Amino acid sequence: MSLIVQKFGGDALGDKGKGKARNGDEPLFGAQFIADKFAHIAQIVKRNRDAGHNVIVVVSAMGDATNRLIAMANSISGNLPAREMDMLMATGEQQSIALMAIALEAAGVPACSMTGSQVGIITENVFGKARIRDINATRLEKAIEEGRVPVVAGFQGATEELEFTTLGRGGSDITAVAIAAAIKADLCEFYKDVDGIFTTDPRVCADAHKIDRISYDEMLELASLGAGVLQSRSVEFAKNYNVPLHVRSYLHDGPGTFVIPEEKEMEDVVVSGVAFNRAEAKVEISGLPDRPGIAADVFGRIGEANIVVDMIIQDSGADGLNDITFTVNVDDYDQALDISKTICKELGGREVIGNKDIAKVSAVGVGMRSHANVASRMFKALAEEGINIQMISTSEIKVSCVINADDLDRAVQAIHKAFQNDKKAATV
Repeated sequence: MSLIVQKFGGDALGDKGKGKARNGDEPLFGAQFIADKFAHIAQIVKRNRDAGHNVIVVVSAMGDATNRLIAMANSISGNLPAREMDMLMATGEQQSIALMAIALEAAGVPACSMTGSQVGIITENVFGKARIRDINATRLEKAIEEGRVPVVAGFQGATEELEFTTLGRGGSDITAVAIAAAIKADLCEFYKDVDGIFTTDPRVCADAHKIDRISYDEMLELASLGAGVLQSRSVEFAKNYNVPLHVRSYLHDGPGTFVIPEEKEMEDVVVSGVAFNRAEAKVEISGLPDRPGIAADVFGRIGEANIVVDMIIQDSGADGLNDITFTVNVDDYDQALDISKTICKELGGREVIGNKDIAKVSAVGVGMRSHANVASRMFKALAEEGINIQMISTSEIKVSCVINADDLDRAVQAIHKAFQNDKKAATV
């Protein structure tokens, strides 16, 4: 008998659909459609139970429920207190856990819904992006011993003072992995509307194909570089606690992609995947003094504003001046630009130039450790498409380039073709 944590996201529980309710009335938010989806998920859980496994279910809010809650709050006030927003956001998952537990009971599976607080998920005292400090798995263990399926609200926890907190976007993934680690589960499964992890987004590149097995490091890079299938913090958590992950479809029983510790044969694949991010923006501060402490001052001020910087380039000119260029998430662009203009003026810099019409494309693979000329082959593929590279960043297993946003789709297709046609880049 194994213990499996199964996480179902908003798409699996989505509230978009058409049809009549059972009594013939028009459904509210597609009520019958919701009922059918929950019943379908309940059968997935039941099959695992019938096969002899113990199961813990983690769920997200339904469909775009979180966005609707945010919209309702914004319609009331333009000044949204962080504490009250977390209290509001937590209600989305609480609807899901109750409905999921009801669906399981209807399918003959004893179940009990639990909020993050009831599970014992203790977080730091930060609203909106809290990190998990500890999990007391006593109630989960008791429910399993009693033969019930715990249905846990993802995305949320509570401080030691019992204040509701949320874990940020994608926080339900973190909840699932953290619970799997705390209770020493054999597997953590993520049920999605895709078949698994692909070599790149099939909507951009028709030649993309599913990867059977991928390492934590590769998945972590892909997730942090824009591949939206898994949240990067959840992958990091899984790696740190050696939790095997399985990304699969809720639409069929076929296997998906396993995210596991690195295996020797994985290095035979030069590039496992091509990731991209359209939500990038670039800021350039030119003509800064070339002296120690300038970069520390610039990025210290950016960091104080809680802005995460991605790529950085510093150029020293013959005139004794520096140019510093960096990228941030497009949501932080306006604030980063304003701070940069203030810094530029205070330090006597020349000018600040911003650009939101950029994107980042990245090639990822543990095979880069043992194969030469990966970067040059990537740059050649872009050059042959007439795509100019604005910035470059590398790590042991990835090469990233900033390019014009309009060139992104062609760049993804060119890089994917360059490596997937290589015999050494066969699927894992």
